[in-house]
Amino acid sequence: MRKKSTDDLSQELMEQPNLDQYITENEEYFSDTDISAFLTDLYDKCSLSKAELARRAGMSEVYLHQVFSGRRRPSRDRLLCLCIGLESELEEAQLLLKRMGYAPLYPRLKRDAIISHGLLHYTPLGEINNKLFSENEKTLF
Repeated sequence: MRKKSTDDLSQELMEQPNLDQYITENEEYFSDTDISAFLTDLYDKCSLSKAELARRAGMSEVYLHQVFSGRRRPSRDRLLCLCIGLESELEEAQLLLKRMGYAPLYPRLKRDAIISHGLLHYTPLGEINNKLFSENEKTLF
């Protein structure tokens, strides 16, 4: 079976008067928002304990374990905090945002540019938040 592009799906959605039929016919093409396996792969690449990762990401260990187990769905900002804590590559962070249905980091937005720069240069979360605050942008937490 041919894989449908996003444009194909969009065209079908516009042409299909019956939403239930569209959903049934395209179930296999919907994004899976379970990021547990992807996060575990990123975590396995780093040499941090979960306690250290939680500290670096500015979140409690309990919350971190809930995210990794799939019981909690982090917000966009919390997901970015986790990427910063994991010292993930910008491309990995962008893929994670996309898979969760969040907007990717956009360099025309000052806030996103600051966060992107921080990811590119492995800047600690506290420093990124300080820069966001000094530029009158919303901090990550």
